Amino acid sequence: EEELASKTIQIQSKRFYIDVKQNKRGRFIKMAEVDVSGRKKRLVFSMATASVFRDKLSIFADYYTGLEHPEMDDTGTLKSEFINKDERRFYYLDLKENSRGRYLRVAMTIPLSRQRFQIGIPAQGMIEIRDSLTELLKEFGDYTCDDSSMPGARQLKVDNKMFYFDIGQNKRGTYMRISEVRSNFRTAITIPEKSWVKFRNIVADFSDDLSAPTTATSSNKLDKEVKVKVESPEVIAVN
Repeated sequence: EEELASKTIQIQSKRFYIDVKQNKRGRFIKMAEVDVSGRKKRLVFSMATASVFRDKLSIFADYYTGLEHPEMDDTGTLKSEFINKDERRFYYLDLKENSRGRYLRVAMTIPLSRQRFQIGIPAQGMIEIRDSLTELLKEFGDYTCDDSSMPGARQLKVDNKMFYFDIGQNKRGTYMRISEVRSNFRTAITIPEKSWVKFRNIVADFSDDLSAPTTATSSNKLDKEVKVKVESPEVIAVN
């Protein structure tokens, strides 16, 4: 592979390297975090995914700037986002807080191999990382060709769980990926577009079945009251 450009960023005690690489499949970005011990952690982004990551950094930076009395779950997570541009890699972004401060954990998983890689960006450095990515994408990235007709990702928080709903495309067609994320646990399912209506109907049937007993009980109670009134008319004495 060939290196086209590189940037080095120092944030607190960590150094970050953002490299634009190129091989026979095209261009991509490799990001590395190096701590004080020299240990290196790496993530890889396609150019299209890097542009989405750049935009997510802006969202997290704005959120971080406005924090006063944040609400967090029992894992110290303040805000979470999910990126899925293809089926090869999935990215989980969590703004977290611990005794050393606030940081953005960026985790990359490869479903086929079940491998997981992650880096931690101090919250104060998110804007600097974003700006460096923007410069590299402007010079080397053809990232304006994203399909804007695709629905945007959605998320749902239930107790200490996050559910992410993301629409993607591959050579087999359009699909929806539903990811469940909680402390130290992530899992996901993929639903082809042709099955969405059936999937929705099954969920709706379960919802109707669970709510039916309450409705039936209320209906039976009403019927009983009406029946009692009909069968027990008021007795009127006739002289």
